[in-house]
Amino acid sequence: MIEVSNLVKTFDGFRALDGLDLHVPKGGIYGLVGPNGSGKSTVIRHITGIYRPDSGLVAVDGQPVYENPAVKRRIAYISDDVYAFLSANIRDMRDFYRGIYPQFDMQRFEALREAFPLDEKKAIRHLSKGMQKQAAFWLAMCCRPDYLILDEPVDGLDPVMRRRVWSILMGDVADRGTTVLVSSHNLRELEDVCDHVGIIDHGRVLIERSLSELQDNIVKLQVVFRGGQDESLPGLDILHRSTSGRVHTVIVRGSQAAITARMTEIDPLFFDLLPLTLEEIFIYELGGADYAVKDIVL
Repeated sequence: MIEVSNLVKTFDGFRALDGLDLHVPKGGIYGLVGPNGSGKSTVIRHITGIYRPDSGLVAVDGQPVYENPAVKRRIAYISDDVYAFLSANIRDMRDFYRGIYPQFDMQRFEALREAFPLDEKKAIRHLSKGMQKQAAFWLAMCCRPDYLILDEPVDGLDPVMRRRVWSILMGDVADRGTTVLVSSHNLRELEDVCDHVGIIDHGRVLIERSLSELQDNIVKLQVVFRGGQDESLPGLDILHRSTSGRVHTVIVRGSQAAITARMTEIDPLFFDLLPLTLEEIFIYELGGADYAVKDIVL
């Protein structure tokens, strides 16, 4: 597993990571989500051994990552901005990766050629952004990593290629037990593939749960009260509420069972519990109405 404990990183007096804790279990897909500037890329660069921690622990299977080649050989990383040597083509980078990853699988490289129909002799920097991402996935998946770290991995890919990439990734998770940590702003897509989710803001992980637990712990309540009833809903942890006519829509933190029991006690005219999407959970956990889109007056 990936374990990050009390991680601190400061740049020119700015505390980018402020005692961050993160735990990525083995053999699943972990989605790391947060607003711009929250520290997602910074923690990823610690996990991949690019940054040295100011303090705290960053370990993979109990071994520190920084300046540890044996651990790094088990990790493949695809960044948001794909990098290749100035004039290198796919075959050049393939040979480079083979020198770093002893487990590089040439048979798989040949097999994935059909999935990624690219010009192997053309300099990677001359390819489109989407094609550069395809090349990065092609090479990374042939490294047969135990841990795959992805920062905005499918940005720039068309819908067909996005589905193809996720299919290959999920196949590796199922067949080889590969552990995937993915940071993305596409929460709808993460909701389809992730087992666990961590929400990060201001350099700290606010919430870290399995996706099913996360979705069970915050719900949308729609309620119509009887005349004269107390509409404040005492005993519930309310994140946000709005009203349309007699229908009150309330975002409540808590399990569906506990909320249902409390609403049964209140006995309104009508109530219903609806699941929230990951995107809705993200918005309300990071500030509710204050984080929602507002009209701008010019």
